[in-house]
Amino acid sequence: MAPLGTRLVELLVGPEGDGERLDAFLGASRELPSRSACAKLLEEGLVTINQTPATSKSERVLLGDRVQVTLPVVEETGPLRPNPDIPLDIRFEDDWLIVLSKQVGLVCHPSPGHVDDTLANALVAHCGYEHLGLLQGDERPGIVHRLDMDTSGLMLAAKDDETQKALQDLIRMRVLDRRYVTLVHGYVASDEGTITTGIARSTRDRMRMMVSDDPMAREAITTFRTLERFEAGRKDEGYSLLECHLYTGRTHQIRVHMRHIAHACVGDQLYGRGHYQDNLCLARQFLHSWHVAFDHPVTGEHISLGDRLPDDLREALASLSDRSMGRTAAGEEICPQLLAE
Repeated sequence: MAPLGTRLVELLVGPEGDGERLDAFLGASRELPSRSACAKLLEEGLVTINQTPATSKSERVLLGDRVQVTLPVVEETGPLRPNPDIPLDIRFEDDWLIVLSKQVGLVCHPSPGHVDDTLANALVAHCGYEHLGLLQGDERPGIVHRLDMDTSGLMLAAKDDETQKALQDLIRMRVLDRRYVTLVHGYVASDEGTITTGIARSTRDRMRMMVSDDPMAREAITTFRTLERFEAGRKDEGYSLLECHLYTGRTHQIRVHMRHIAHACVGDQLYGRGHYQDNLCLARQFLHSWHVAFDHPVTGEHISLGDRLPDDLREALASLSDRSMGRTAAGEEICPQLLAE
């Protein structure tokens, strides 16, 4: 389906909706799509209550509330168009699932400005629309979890609804091991740590997420291990290379958590800091999904895969080699795999 624009749907909460969950209230409206589709609109910051962005589908609406939904207007064009011109770097594939390494700059599924140039279009070309899980919706075939456009690395796709649900359940139960590598600004003193906060959409900029103690904010847990530290230069505070382990999968989670502890990801245009040179000439955030491990939901096989850093991140790291303060024990184990040493 091709996006044509947006339209604003305005709803007034009457007596029958007083105290109802927001997603249920939205899903009951004939002017809006399904309850699950409304939940996705909410996640994208397209729902407001009394002109304040809504932050949770479980939020309760009250009598007299004015709810506004910015609804994308689409043209029905049938199933997603296959795009065989997008290369897929597949690391594991069988009859039920795929593990692939997503290249930087590739959007996971169609959105305004990206209609047929996404990972979903490439998956349709590779597998056929009818051989992909559709639990995430018709425009997200096969998608189990997402990576930001400018985040590279390993991610999973499912070939049927049952496998898609099973993999998403592994994520929800926190037994699908997902590890990322990021280079951050500054000297991280701890060899390891845990960051636990709420994360919600920013009330000032719907493109950004923020740490929040609002009861409606979603819990986010990130653990990290320091791999290597780099001395400060004349115009910077040094850098630290970290491995981050996700226990939850909130939007922009690692990027928001790194900013929260005052160690923003190098190159992050949304949450970062510094000039182009301070960001080691990177045009995107230094964030790479380097490792996934899980038990196959159908065969029971334990799958564990690693992915070396792409060239742009390797070059940025190499530019700091003469400033290294040494690797930690974790770094001695992991860095050779990242750099294929």
